[in-house]
Amino acid sequence: MRRTRSTKTAGVTGALLLLGGCVDSAPLAGGDTTVLDRSSNAFDNPASNLNDEEFERHLEAELAFEATFVSRPSDVNPGLGPLYLNTSCAACHPGNGRGLPVVGHGPLESHLTVRIERDVPGPQGSPGGPGAPLRDHALPGWEAEATIDLTWVEEAGSYPDGTSWSLREPRVHVVFADGGELADDAMRTLRIPSPIVGLGLLEAISDETLQGLADPDDKDGDGISGRLNIVFDETLQRNVIGREGWKAQEPSLFQNSASGFAATMGISNPVFPDEDGGVDIDEETVELAAFYMQTLAVPARADWDDPTVQRGEELFDEIGCSSCHVAELQTGDHEVEALRDQVIQPYTDLLLHDMGPRLADNAPDFGATGTEWRTRPLWGIGLTETVLGAAAYLHDGRARTREEAILWHGGEAAGAQSGFQGLPAEDRAALLRFLGSL
Repeated sequence: MRRTRSTKTAGVTGALLLLGGCVDSAPLAGGDTTVLDRSSNAFDNPASNLNDEEFERHLEAELAFEATFVSRPSDVNPGLGPLYLNTSCAACHPGNGRGLPVVGHGPLESHLTVRIERDVPGPQGSPGGPGAPLRDHALPGWEAEATIDLTWVEEAGSYPDGTSWSLREPRVHVVFADGGELADDAMRTLRIPSPIVGLGLLEAISDETLQGLADPDDKDGDGISGRLNIVFDETLQRNVIGREGWKAQEPSLFQNSASGFAATMGISNPVFPDEDGGVDIDEETVELAAFYMQTLAVPARADWDDPTVQRGEELFDEIGCSSCHVAELQTGDHEVEALRDQVIQPYTDLLLHDMGPRLADNAPDFGATGTEWRTRPLWGIGLTETVLGAAAYLHDGRARTREEAILWHGGEAAGAQSGFQGLPAEDRAALLRFLGSL
């Protein structure tokens, strides 16, 4: 049933009770797009400042994003495959949140993508980088590219105060359709889908703002050298600043949408057509999926006036987390009126940072090296388990908790990680409480 404005935002009023304090003083993480909802539907709200025309298009876009595709011939949503990972955009972004590190033919199909070096890069490939993900599903009469088996290796450790911790690292065993196996030393990168709330606001941050944040030569001597990824825009047919994706390899949500259709579901489109130039979906479908991601609201923070949360935020800044996870930015111009000139709190600089060898996938992507990753936005991170019912963090889902994610940080973030480890247990808990409030 098609949702209306009243039903789409149902429960938001009741969600105010979850926030505590004075509603008027709540930090508006997404500027005027913010909604006061911390329920399991927190990522499912349209931006609160959409005009009537934008709101109606958002509802239409939601249908495109949630559409389940099937094989041809079909009167409804044809074009799936013949090789694919999943059957809809929403299937890989449950509740509009992040995906999980799952592969195979379970109830979730495959969320985790495994990309390897190929002679001819696929739709999400780039010169010198990984190609399209291996598709481990196929339509009847076809054979999947590969069978992927995912296992985990545990690593135990402890804080200076003796408190123990355990981290896990993924291992994938790939057997191709012809029976051959992926060599142990072959380049591969594992990536889970990211949450999609607030992406339109990040897209609306100006190039000038990002250029001002970049410090590739570390001229200020703080050990942080964030870089821009310069990528190719298939629509504009020129190089632009990348801002979406784990390595900022996507120039826009439109191209991100197009590559998702092609690489994940095998659905050709005007940006990434078949080899013969044919398409399964038109440009409008790609634009609708992009518009849906552009116009989702960001949930407001919780417990911002709690002394423990405030202490956690102070510590977040003191140990250096905010050097990359920049708290406040301002958007510029954008085709969607609701996204323009908004003061937002995404906790990201959208730049590439060297995260050290432990997180490296050794897979370059345009200008991004094998050790670099784009700073992840932290808004909404405290709602991960509320929305998803589970948790998986970092590019391959290896971190089961936000604490584990911090402990994996290295490279430019090694100082912040060491600072976190050196905190008293009470302060570590306060910092994690702060992250949970976002």
